[in-house]
Amino acid sequence: MSINETSINKQYQNIIDLLRQKRLKEALRQTETLITQGNVNPALTNRLEQDKTSYEYMLQYMRQGMEDPQRKGMYQQLCAGAWNLADLIRLNLLDKDSTHYYHELRRTQTYRPSEISIKETLHLLEGISDDIALFRLTANGKPLPSELLQKHDNNCRDIFLETWTNSRWSKEEENEANLWLESISLPSIDLCIMTSAVTLSLLECFDEAKLLWLLQATRHNETAPAQRALVGLALALLTYGKRLELYPKITQALTLHNEEYGLGIQLNRIIIQLLRAQDTEKINRKMQQEILPEMMKNADLLRQMRLGTEETEEEDANPDWAETFDRMGLTEKIQEMNELQMEGSDIYMSSFAMLKNYPFFHDLVNWFVPFYQEHSSIAPLLTGTNPLSRPLLFLLESGFFCNSDKYSLAFMLQYLPQAQRDQMVTQLTNADIDRLEEENHVSQLQKHAARPEVISNQYVHDLYRFFKLNRRRTEFRDPFAETIHPYECEILRTLLGEDKQMRQVADFLFQKERRTEALPIYQELTTRIPDDAELFQKVGFCLQKEKRYDEAINAYRMADVLKPDHVWTIRHLATCYRLSHQYDKALEYYLHIEQIQPGNATVLYYAGACLAALSRYEEALQYFFRLDLQEENCIRAWRSIAWCSLLSGRWPQAAKYYGRIPEEERNADDDLNAGHTSWVSGDLPAAVKHYRKAAARYGSHVLFRQAFDRDRIVLVGLGIDAEDIPLMEDQVF
Repeated sequence: MSINETSINKQYQNIIDLLRQKRLKEALRQTETLITQGNVNPALTNRLEQDKTSYEYMLQYMRQGMEDPQRKGMYQQLCAGAWNLADLIRLNLLDKDSTHYYHELRRTQTYRPSEISIKETLHLLEGISDDIALFRLTANGKPLPSELLQKHDNNCRDIFLETWTNSRWSKEEENEANLWLESISLPSIDLCIMTSAVTLSLLECFDEAKLLWLLQATRHNETAPAQRALVGLALALLTYGKRLELYPKITQALTLHNEEYGLGIQLNRIIIQLLRAQDTEKINRKMQQEILPEMMKNADLLRQMRLGTEETEEEDANPDWAETFDRMGLTEKIQEMNELQMEGSDIYMSSFAMLKNYPFFHDLVNWFVPFYQEHSSIAPLLTGTNPLSRPLLFLLESGFFCNSDKYSLAFMLQYLPQAQRDQMVTQLTNADIDRLEEENHVSQLQKHAARPEVISNQYVHDLYRFFKLNRRRTEFRDPFAETIHPYECEILRTLLGEDKQMRQVADFLFQKERRTEALPIYQELTTRIPDDAELFQKVGFCLQKEKRYDEAINAYRMADVLKPDHVWTIRHLATCYRLSHQYDKALEYYLHIEQIQPGNATVLYYAGACLAALSRYEEALQYFFRLDLQEENCIRAWRSIAWCSLLSGRWPQAAKYYGRIPEEERNADDDLNAGHTSWVSGDLPAAVKHYRKAAARYGSHVLFRQAFDRDRIVLVGLGIDAEDIPLMEDQVF
């Protein structure tokens, strides 16, 4: 990005910040400064002068004390106009300087004849659709002519680029675009491409007409474009939420759609899918580091389980496999992968990331083309007599992969050597597919793939790949890299702010351990539903994980009032009191739990720990002895008994229990404390020996001395002369 480009964007952002703060006069002044960056279209300069004049008149009338019932609406219009003007000036300046593909296209307009309108392109595509239908009626099974397929793809590409780079539709263009939604002969694929172009254009530059077009498209009778429109609308609302307050036509239309069609419920689903997509990198790391390596180590066994055993004609699987899988940890890994896939997580991103370098993906539109077998780039592979076509189509139509990955898979197979292709055909035969069809599996997979939530989720995956993998990705603002705030503006709160919907979002974030994002939603819900103990529990847990223990305690105490004697709440109250060093209060709650769950090992341990922290060593020892009797080879009990014995003057007992800890389980603190025990007992050679082992385990003189100094007060309290402590430290080294 050039210095001039950076300067333009910075000044533009300053203007937007002023408009958000309702500082219109300053924003207009900054816009005037922005214009000086270059030769701006004179029409934009004239618009600025008109806006300034209109605002001055408004202020003048106000100074004169004149009543103006239209003032609020006019001010809103002026703010919206100033924002729109700043958008257009910024684009006008960047079109002259920027090397981004978007501005290159706007600058050159070389991708299509300018005289072909949106309406004419619609008619062209409708005509091509009719030609394809007619050919199928008369061709006796022959493949479609490549020229016809190429003509279709070229027109789709042209309208995509034209729509994407058109920053603001004129009234005529808006009307022509609406014809796309009304057409009964336009293929769903073409409307999907148009919907993606509108979304991408809207993310580049706000356009009221395009946002309303997407809103209308959400009601289309074809599921695929309607779901794409929902995703695009969600992204636009998240991007421009606060700005929409200046556009009453949009807010009224959104409110009406919500009341009539339940738009908010649908958008809530999309929001969760977008949030889930943000976890893709974490899922990919888990797949690459844990799940796939474990499965690859046992690839031979997995191959045997392909469609039955290789060695026998019996159809039942070997019962020993389940035990083998459990022993290897494979059952858990496979189940985890299945659960991730079933919930809609993107488990294939890393697998397909390296398959996005085909020339197909160099063309921007192809990241958004729905997968269909007659696309000119893959038709030879999937039509005609190719033996791979039926098995491959079965795989691609199953709903497992997003559109982008389906094309990647097709290209990978297209470029495979013939021998490997033949091997794939033998591994998944037509007979296998016949059997799956007879068992109704194919029909079930197709129904699953056609569900609205599956289609929208796969489209989210397509978008994620575009923003993360396309070779010009640095030129785009990545919505998946930004924190999603679904409730920070009024219109989004209206659409998504029902208690049930908010709880779904909060619970999703909570489940994914994104507790910082979940917390404010739960906190608001507690004000709406003040008698729900679970909400207060979750608020407390989020605060606890942020180490805000006092606030967590308040939330847990509310949960305890609403749902008394709930062990989970009491245990977490005890934990927060303990971690905030309020050991007396923590002890009260641990003793309360002990009454409800006698013999709970964790409670015994922490009750003893609290007593020890309160210097009640004799009582603490009783709890640790009970824990030692209850658990076999309980090292944490031995450590605690030894420490309390040391501090209470039972030095032989302390030495005995430190001695019980196996060498392989010992840590540096064990050896340090054993050294203390030997020293206060008068066995200096043994003390030096233990201290040297501790120093070796700490790994440095500095860490050892820090640990030793930490216990200085303890040693003095046990009778060690403070003057001898530095001498002992020197003995160690």
